[in-house]
Amino acid sequence: MTTFTTTPDVDLRDTERRLAADVFDIRWSPDEPASLIVRDSSFVGRTEVALVEVFTAAEQRSRTSQAYFRSAVGGRLRVQGVERDETAADDRIVVTQKDGRTGIETRTVITQPRGVGAVRVQTELRNAGSSPVTITAVSSLSIGFGRSESDLDGILLATADSEWLAENRWREVELRQVLPMLSLAIHGQDGRGHFGLDSHGAWSSGEHIPCGVLTSTRDGIALAWQIETSAGWHVDLAQTAAGGILSLLGPADLEHQFARELAPGDSFLAVPVAVSVSGNGRDGAIAELNAYRRRLRADRDDQGFPVVYNDFMNTLMGQPSSEALLPLIAAAAASGVEVFCIDAGWFAEPSIGDWWSSVGAWKEAETRFANGLKELTDEILAQGMRVGLWLEPEVVGVGSAAATSLPDDAFFQRFGQRVVEHDRYHLDFRHPAARAHMDEVVDRLVREYGTSYLKLDYNINPGAGTEWLSTTAGDGLLAHSRAFRDWLIEIQQRHPGLLVENCSSGAMRADYSLLEVAHLQSTSDQQDFRLYPPIAASAPVSILPEQCGNWAYPAADMDDEETIFTLVTGLSGRLYLSGFLDRLRPSQRDLVAEAVSVAKQLREDIAEAVPFWPLGLPAWDAEAVCLGLHTPHGDLVFVWDRRADAASIAIPGITGEVEQLFPRDRAGWRVSTGTTGLDVRTAPGFAARVFRITSSRGETR
Repeated sequence: MTTFTTTPDVDLRDTERRLAADVFDIRWSPDEPASLIVRDSSFVGRTEVALVEVFTAAEQRSRTSQAYFRSAVGGRLRVQGVERDETAADDRIVVTQKDGRTGIETRTVITQPRGVGAVRVQTELRNAGSSPVTITAVSSLSIGFGRSESDLDGILLATADSEWLAENRWREVELRQVLPMLSLAIHGQDGRGHFGLDSHGAWSSGEHIPCGVLTSTRDGIALAWQIETSAGWHVDLAQTAAGGILSLLGPADLEHQFARELAPGDSFLAVPVAVSVSGNGRDGAIAELNAYRRRLRADRDDQGFPVVYNDFMNTLMGQPSSEALLPLIAAAAASGVEVFCIDAGWFAEPSIGDWWSSVGAWKEAETRFANGLKELTDEILAQGMRVGLWLEPEVVGVGSAAATSLPDDAFFQRFGQRVVEHDRYHLDFRHPAARAHMDEVVDRLVREYGTSYLKLDYNINPGAGTEWLSTTAGDGLLAHSRAFRDWLIEIQQRHPGLLVENCSSGAMRADYSLLEVAHLQSTSDQQDFRLYPPIAASAPVSILPEQCGNWAYPAADMDDEETIFTLVTGLSGRLYLSGFLDRLRPSQRDLVAEAVSVAKQLREDIAEAVPFWPLGLPAWDAEAVCLGLHTPHGDLVFVWDRRADAASIAIPGITGEVEQLFPRDRAGWRVSTGTTGLDVRTAPGFAARVFRITSSRGETR
């Protein structure tokens, strides 16, 4: 049972605690709930916005609205204690509140990593009353911005749509396009509408990215956020006569079929969120969020960020064989690759064809490989590379032996029946049989094949969740997602040195609940090299550059410039190679080897890089795409030109000495810098380049 302390380390007659380098304040009073306040001018927040909003089946809002603020329970919360803990790593404030009517207590931990303009907020609820309470939504954070309705003018909202093969499609619009001016003062009431974004089911980034940015055009101050869950989440923007309100939530009843019954003494942990503020605009707020993400992953061992080759994209497509793999292994090793990952299909007999319904046992196919899978993994090791294998650990095909050997309770269930999606059942990682099954699989793959890299895929969305040991399906989904995250931590503790890729059907589940504990995120399944640049260039908004697994898949039918184009995409994050490397022309093989060498040269810098977008966040159909990375040894600038004809691209704000980093010795583009920026003149056809910009003293800008 969770017990909350109510002993403050401050006099509750005090009204403020400051944190995050004077970016945020915690404020409270005896007759109001606590609030988190942004201190910068454009986003000076309202003190009456409750830090925590709690919605129950019995009580929703104290005043009707479609937005997630002004909850009846949240409005009655009163501060019981405020504690502060300072360490060399971070500054932490714990705010304990209580609603005297229901007995609901909240304990909110607000953590600011030292030197970072961002805070992490997570709240735990406990029922300290005498009657059960059913929670239907909890705001992980509600925060006000502006002091009047007119303060919402001149604010830009950046959000991203996402779908399979078209991830990270960011757009920036006037906030007034989604929250129109209502002249609320005339009516004497606050607004009742809202603007919301949601996830649906188990793909946390399958429709929208769980991040966003508000930027003031008046003074360039920006507020960015991320929601850290693989289950349901909701972003809510609303307006009142006294300004705007941003609410960040995990799963909710209306959007995600979520509810959690709390018996007396029971507790519930809301999903964590992070918010950052910067006076350097959108890119500055994202930089602070990326600094926070690195601190979140400070204990992760990324083992030098090795270059990975995977045999799937535009290559074997889930049909590996000894004949196909042996030349690929040799070609990858010759190119300098450090991890060779055998992708899907190694477990399926070739005669099956569409093998999706057969997955789940994760044992090698008896007839697929001439001398067994171990011959191939031994060859990978002999060539000096690490062994990687593809798994989809949360699914079991309806035709798999595991579907009958595991009990019904080990799978997602709705209304007493197993959930089936694309001929597969979904394992519930809260169940010991499900965990034991996948523990045995991972232990066996490590032991028998020397596997030290797992590509973990997630290709189904099983709906609202599971009702086993849950109040609702959405409650079950949240509990499973947390159990799966715990499992990822456990297998890495059991197998030190194991690298984990979070693939999730091409970034359909890319969130920092998982990315905190995984090493690499595949940014897309997009196989058209011409369409990939806006995905790769936008990915560092929501994913650390060193975790962005950007695919490069050179092919023999590409000319050299097209080969360079796809390799630049890979170099803009973590180079993730595929393609029939053994079939390439000598000039293409040289380019691949050069790209691998450059990736190794840059990887330590990219692990400290701060992204920026001198041409703005790229549109999906942008002809010119540009990503910048501030690094300790200069600015890296990645430029893609998707026009058929030669063009001139003006990239503002970039000055200094220019070095063409990749391809180093190829002509065709003319580049110069002036007082206003970089001028790039391209050659005809799809082409791309990587530049490094340094000052005259060899320092970064």
